[in-house]
Amino acid sequence: VQLVESGGGLVQAGGSLRLSCTASGLTFDDYVIGWVRQAPGKEREGIASYSSNGGNIYYAESVEARFTISSDDGKNTVYLQMNNLKPEDTADYFCAAGPRFTAYSGRVYISNPDQFTYWGQGTQVTVSS
Repeated sequence: VQLVESGGGLVQAGGSLRLSCTASGLTFDDYVIGWVRQAPGKEREGIASYSSNGGNIYYAESVEARFTISSDDGKNTVYLQMNNLKPEDTADYFCAAGPRFTAYSGRVYISNPDQFTYWGQGTQVTVSS
């Protein structure tokens, strides 16, 4: 299984970025694809998840009004559109995948991101004030 992220970078506060994650080596419908971030000195935070089987989408409260997760199922690719970025969004952002057990699996993974099975290499997002 391989998860390849792209799209990070440096942006000013209030700006936008879009991250992409392309998955290979897995059956897309059988997995939840999520985004997890980790800021320096802080724990991992699950922020968004998507399951193509049922179209279930979940967000952490910290990003729900500003970030949007979407997908191109035909390309096994999940996107994270991040708007109105804040300096506190600065972190390494990881794409992760875990088995979909129920329609609520994505919510579980956001609360417990360490339960994701597969991880991408991460992409850095820096938001300047």
